[in-house]
Amino acid sequence: MFSKILIANRGEIACRIIRTARRLGIRTVAVYSDADAGALHVELADEAFRIGAASASESYLSAERILAAALRSGAQAIHPGYGFLSENAEFAESVEAAGLAFIGPSAAAIRAMGLKDAAKALMEQSGVPVVPGYHGDNQDAAFLAEQAAGIGFPVLIKARAGGGGKGMRRVDQPEDFGPALDAARREAEAAFGDGAVLIEKYLQRPRHIEIQVFGDSHGNVVHLFERDCSLQRRHQKVIEEAPAPGMTAEMREAMGEAAVRAAQAIGYQGAGTVEFIVDVTSGLWPDKFFFMEMNTRLQVEHPVTEAITGIDLVEWQLRVANGEPLPLKQSELSIDGWAFEARVYAEDPARGFLPSTGTLSHLSFPNDDTRIDAGVRQGDRISPYYDPMIAKLVVHAPIRAAALARLTAALGNSHIGGVANNLDFLARLSRQPDFLSGYPDTGLIDREVDGLTTVKVPGETALTLAAVLSLGALRSPPPGDPWVSLGHWQHWGQPTRIVTVDHAGERHALRVAARGLDLFAVHIGNRVVPVRIFGRFDGGCHAEVDGRQSRMQRIETPHGFTLLVGGSAYDFHVPDSLDGEAESAAGTDRLVAPMPGLVKLVRVREGDHVSKGDALIVMEAMKMELTLPASRDGLVESLFVAEGDQTAEGTVLLSLKPEEA
Repeated sequence: MFSKILIANRGEIACRIIRTARRLGIRTVAVYSDADAGALHVELADEAFRIGAASASESYLSAERILAAALRSGAQAIHPGYGFLSENAEFAESVEAAGLAFIGPSAAAIRAMGLKDAAKALMEQSGVPVVPGYHGDNQDAAFLAEQAAGIGFPVLIKARAGGGGKGMRRVDQPEDFGPALDAARREAEAAFGDGAVLIEKYLQRPRHIEIQVFGDSHGNVVHLFERDCSLQRRHQKVIEEAPAPGMTAEMREAMGEAAVRAAQAIGYQGAGTVEFIVDVTSGLWPDKFFFMEMNTRLQVEHPVTEAITGIDLVEWQLRVANGEPLPLKQSELSIDGWAFEARVYAEDPARGFLPSTGTLSHLSFPNDDTRIDAGVRQGDRISPYYDPMIAKLVVHAPIRAAALARLTAALGNSHIGGVANNLDFLARLSRQPDFLSGYPDTGLIDREVDGLTTVKVPGETALTLAAVLSLGALRSPPPGDPWVSLGHWQHWGQPTRIVTVDHAGERHALRVAARGLDLFAVHIGNRVVPVRIFGRFDGGCHAEVDGRQSRMQRIETPHGFTLLVGGSAYDFHVPDSLDGEAESAAGTDRLVAPMPGLVKLVRVREGDHVSKGDALIVMEAMKMELTLPASRDGLVESLFVAEGDQTAEGTVLLSLKPEEA
């Protein structure tokens, strides 16, 4: 076995690989960019090397710098993780040319599956069913539009390189094909350096079911059963489970055999995933699944397979890369129970899942046997340079209903402060009736998005506690203070304050009266709600509101605080009474950058008429394209940016003015 490996990645996957390596007695070498100098994976590794600036292109995508670090460290092998250089055939070749082992498949296997069009042609030759569509070399826009029309709308435009939903667009009408093609090409070029696409028939109610495969250098290939990854948004997975609900033994065998044939066709070694799209219009049938692509690396969602098989897939990767045969035969593999994984991101579901940046002022997860794969700690910063994943929550139980109940509970007992996050969205999704019943499909989130992302309105308890906390009720009085017994006493009458807090853009003004030590009365409408504070602990306390006790916690944020109470989280903004800008600014007259990013496309010029909802500027941030629309009708008064400009969060991009009557 190797004695030292370098991990050419960052974040949670780097930490995940380090855990297995440490258990096996293998020393680990981390690499880091300037943005990650104090990152968790750097702290956990035995040694670490700086490889460049914050931008991925100057660090984690620099094969030359990573190889130099590996040779300098004396590592014997390189594990690429996922993303970055993990499916880069040239990198795999350069690793082996340098005399090191690449912990992954051969460069030839990566190339065979790296371009989706060539992969589909190979699969057809190998007897693996593929989705109807155009997978050829002709990339002329007019020709592709003709192919789409021949296939029949809706169609899916897909980048032939890469994955993760980048360069992918669903098109429902012929007139939308051109703009969607342009956007898919731009995104694919930015993400993979290859703007070529393929066109596929879009199945109306599909499920995404994938098979984990493993091969070794001795000709052995096995599959480790399936994962259902149907819960997706923007073609990116959100919650995954294993096994797939409703899966029959006949279909599992058919899909497993097809996946093994796919791996054998390219002499595959190491961990890989064969992804299928399944037409479930009339249920799960062995003749209704189609090959989509093969990911020649470890998948983000691999922990659910580990949970139901009891196998450490990273350990298998290391053993196979070291020339060892697979530890188990197909007949020795079995499924034990059910597992779910939820991906926790710094993003704002109520704002179209816009990625969020900032400092994690609070981060806590359940203190039970829930598996937490994270690459950040409390106090770390979510930067605009990389994917905004915070953690993955993985649960396991004997049956699906029990595992899903555990997932819902784990999400409810996880708390994040300092950045917008998707915890509440995930918790609602885990309770969605179709998903609960075992009928997920790739369109479920889009159909139910309003109910899944609507901001939860704070009730009476949350509002009264927010008002009391705004007065500093959590602060413990100085010990020995003779005035403590007087509470919030004042010389003239009962002490009263008007407290103002904002939640989801709505302002709440409440009158709070102090009635003694830790006793308050909050006026809400025509009601007076009594509040008693007791049992303080770090960052929180117990409170009795109108005779009902609750445990609450306050998490500081840059512009206010997050209140955790009753299993829910509410983000409150405390307006600055001396700052009149919030009251007077005509925010709808200005288009503002919602986060740091690159201006990719400016669709208007000064003087142009625009209507509400028109696309004005396209930005690229955190590996995705953001189209910024007009908030109302008007004329473009001034443009403050040009294509290619790098902008900070809050930068005014353009201004609008009303049309003259």
